[in-house]
Amino acid sequence: MRFEFATAARVIFGAGTLKEAGALAAGFGQRALLVTGASLPSAGPLLAGLADHHVGCVSFAVSGEPDTQAVRLGSELARREGCDVVVGFGGGSAVDAGKAIAALLANGGEPLDYLEVIGRGKSLARPSVPFIAIPTTAGTGAEVTRNAVLAAPEQHVKVSLRSPFLLPRVALVDPELTYSLPPAITASTGLDALTQLIEPFVSARANPLTGALCLEGMARVARSLRRAFAAGDDPAARKDMSLASLCGGLALANAGLGAAHGIASVVGGMYPAPHGAVCARLLPYVMETNLLALQRARPDSPALQRYDEVAQVLTGNPAAAAAAGVEWVQDLCRELRVPPLGAYGLTRQDLPLVVEKSLVASSTQANPIKLTPDEMASILSRAIGSQAIEE
Repeated sequence: MRFEFATAARVIFGAGTLKEAGALAAGFGQRALLVTGASLPSAGPLLAGLADHHVGCVSFAVSGEPDTQAVRLGSELARREGCDVVVGFGGGSAVDAGKAIAALLANGGEPLDYLEVIGRGKSLARPSVPFIAIPTTAGTGAEVTRNAVLAAPEQHVKVSLRSPFLLPRVALVDPELTYSLPPAITASTGLDALTQLIEPFVSARANPLTGALCLEGMARVARSLRRAFAAGDDPAARKDMSLASLCGGLALANAGLGAAHGIASVVGGMYPAPHGAVCARLLPYVMETNLLALQRARPDSPALQRYDEVAQVLTGNPAAAAAAGVEWVQDLCRELRVPPLGAYGLTRQDLPLVVEKSLVASSTQANPIKLTPDEMASILSRAIGSQAIEE
């Protein structure tokens, strides 16, 4: 057995820990680029903390999911303003944009120099400037991953800038920042977290450390996602979901993901669809397809036993078999009102192109079994659902 485990240099978790951000930033530099989502309303305490510790601040907002142009503009702004530390404050988009900007600030060039699949794929030669990740949602786990997912509008795809140098110097996870999330975002990000716990758990690259993290995270999602969706200010539910998201990020960064994320990266590059909702819609169909393929071609695969464990954790029934886990996920998606992919404009005419791109996506390579184009098409066809536009 050989595996590697890498994560942020320091992880700080707990309610109220945002107040530590100013001192942390001051330990890295004197002028910060603060990368946020589309607006700054919840960043007031963070800005005050930076000012209290005499850290100058330049703000850069990322509207929607980050793309190559946003990262280019952000790095140019940071260089022009003399920023020596980057703080990502927001959902996965702000955190990923911050990671990429910090990398370009240290290495120069443009995103396409380093992006996989569509870019030149160059390796980052130097460590990023110090980066502090502060998530305000509970789902992506981007605060502890070594990649930044960027949209490339011209190529209609989302791809990763990937390097150990992208790991943040500090991941500061304060569940209080998630209390005001609306139900729809709670559902989308929470289901993304669940997908990022199940896929690494059954991954072809799973290992004992990531397995333990996934089991812990899945148990917390099972008992708290519905509660966080219904009562957003429930401290215990929000703490569980923030910790589950962190566990998922730690796991996926070290064990990979699977076909649900592989397909979602392609769909997200083609349509303005929320990543978490796309993953959630795909997840039960991917689970079911993987189970059938494993039972037929690799009945001795350890992933089959892991799928049983998934069912047992999610349902709370120690005798549950894998099919019960699939059903539990389907029921949860119905309760949280996850729309079919057809609602975002995906049609069955898109299937050949989406399948072709999904089969070579980096996330798909860690799926517990290699799926055929027909199996991938079947997953997508069912995920499109009744709202798909047939042309």
